[in-house]
Order: sequence, then C-alpha cells, then structure tokens
Amino acid sequence: MGSDLHYPEEAPAHMVSIDGFWMDRSPVTNAQFLKFVKATGHVTLAEQPADPAQYPDALPELLVPSSIVFVPPPGPIGTGDPYRWWQYIAGANWRHPEGPGSSIKSRDHHPVVHVAHADAAAYAAWSGKQLPSETEWERAAWGGREGAEYAWGEELHPGGQPVANTFQGDFPHHNSLLDGYAGTSPVGVFPANGYGLFDTIGNVWELTDSWYGHHPRQADEELAAEGSSGCCAGAADAREASIDPTSQHGTMPRKVVKGGSYLCAPSYCRRYRPAARMAQGIDTSTSHMGFRCIVRL
Repeated sequence: MGSDLHYPEEAPAHMVSIDGFWMDRSPVTNAQFLKFVKATGHVTLAEQPADPAQYPDALPELLVPSSIVFVPPPGPIGTGDPYRWWQYIAGANWRHPEGPGSSIKSRDHHPVVHVAHADAAAYAAWSGKQLPSETEWERAAWGGREGAEYAWGEELHPGGQPVANTFQGDFPHHNSLLDGYAGTSPVGVFPANGYGLFDTIGNVWELTDSWYGHHPRQADEELAAEGSSGCCAGAADAREASIDPTSQHGTMPRKVVKGGSYLCAPSYCRRYRPAARMAQGIDTSTSHMGFRCIVRL
C-alpha cells in the first residue's frame, strides 16, 4: 500500500493485511442515488443551508445551499491558484451538477456527484452495504496487479489510447477530449480492472470511510473505522488527527478520497493511480467526487 515515488502523502509504501470483501462494480450512479432519495427522502448536505454556528465569519450569501463546481477559465492562468477554476455555486447539487439550469437528464448512468461523506454513508446504510476503508479501496483498485506505475500497467495511455476518464490538454483551461469526455462519463465505458471493477481510476474521486492521516498510523485507523463506525476511542482519535487548520478545510475533520477524477492531468494532478490519496472535509461536496460501496465477509 502507498508509494515512495510520487506525492509525499503516499509514503511510505508498506504492507497491510485485510479480510476479503465484495465491491460495487462501479461508482454509485445518478439513477441509483435517485432510487435511494425517493425511498428515504434524503436531502444531501449540498441541498441544505450551512449552519452559521459552524462558520461564524461567513457571509450570509455563502450559507445558502451550495456546492463546489469546476468552471474552466477562458485561457491560460497557470496552476498556482485553484480558486480560479473552482467556484462555490448556490443551487449546485447532485440534481444540478453545474448549478441552476443544469440537470442530470440523460446522465442516469453517470456517477452521482456533489455528495458529502454523510450522504454516501446514508446511501451505504440504506443499501445494506458499507463505505470502503482506504486500504480496501486501494487493494480493489489494483485489480490484482500491484507494483506497476498505473492500475493497468506502465503507460498512462497504452498504445496512445486513454483507459480512464482523466484530463488531457492544458489544465485547467483546455481539455483536448482525447478520452471523449469533458466531465463525468457513464460508468463502464472504459475497461474494467483485473477484478472486474470499472472507474476505480479517473471519472470521479471516491470517498472512503477512513480518516485522513499519515500512513504509519493507517493500520490502527483501519481497525477503528471497520470495527465501530466512529464510536470507539481509536476512531475518535483518528477523526481529531485528521484536522489540519492550515489546510483549505480549516477545522473540519477530513476523510480520505481515492482514485483521481476527470480533472487529473499530468501537468497538475498525477493522482490517477491506486496509491494516490487526498483529504476531503466532511462538510464539502464537489462536482468531481462520488463513491462506491462494499460488503465485508
């Protein structure tokens, strides 16, 4: 698990043992999430106004139901300031991925996006499943291969052909669409990995149930996450340790997300690899983040 060859948060590469599990073949789709919402009446975090007590310094207009949307700039702007292509848009949610006026019509088989960790956990519980730990997710993403540069081998585009939905071109302003998609793609249009799983790499980042932390503590954290859903001292400590006030998530606890997305580009985000990882605040949803579920033995 992990890598010593890329981003520092992936190191050190280390051995972890886990039990067997079944995993959804693809990320949860809009059609599947709609079925859940109709059955339960669930309202996602992005569809609710933010609690002013949690954000005492926020402007009132920033507390309305909103989510974070990728909006490509009109021309080259460099890659130093992500706030130049990410916008907090009122009315953006899983039904309206680009904000008011957009819809998921004709996107039934695209991954659901604009879901926060609590939304994914609610869906998993309703479906009789669980969210994977980071270890479980990474094990599945390799598809039985392990040790290569990518989940499918040593080339990003084998034979010049994309095998995952990522970003080609000059990020963030120009996507050459070599893979055919500017945003999310229907699940299953790219080849499955060795375990028969689709889109473990690219398309959307996928939420896990692991609190973000340094890899040396990961094994103990997994035991806490898998055994208790956060009720024990180990999980509480991991939750607290996931907070980094210097990050863009401030004092909000963070979960691990895996797999990269349609916005990962060689010039900016080389996280289209199983070992790659990123931290995501539990109060945040975006237009490039989804999830899938597992069932443990």
